[in-house]
Amino acid sequence: MDSPANLKKEIINLLDSNKALDIVSIDLEGKSSMADQMIIASGTSSRHIQALSEQVLDYLKQNGVHNCKIEGKDSLDWKLVDGIDLIIHIFNPEKRKFYELEKMWSELIPKEKVII
Repeated sequence: MDSPANLKKEIINLLDSNKALDIVSIDLEGKSSMADQMIIASGTSSRHIQALSEQVLDYLKQNGVHNCKIEGKDSLDWKLVDGIDLIIHIFNPEKRKFYELEKMWSELIPKEKVII
């Protein structure tokens, strides 16, 4: 399996080369136990969002990340690719603005709240 830092870099490149918009990477280390890194990107349509999520899933599987999966398969506005230590959200721009994940996860979290 590729290193987590290299996987993150390659997935960002994959998303960028496939015309994903506004790609952001957030370090979750010390903020959450669910993953070490999060990538957030936007797609231009429901088909684009679906295609991006499938490409990311295939890339993860080809690079030794087993048990990865896509959440939100029935949603037209959002997909989450669970890459174990790397979470990838792909939104339509309106839903992304509504949920503001970048704002929520980029803020510093007091240590008392991290140890829940």
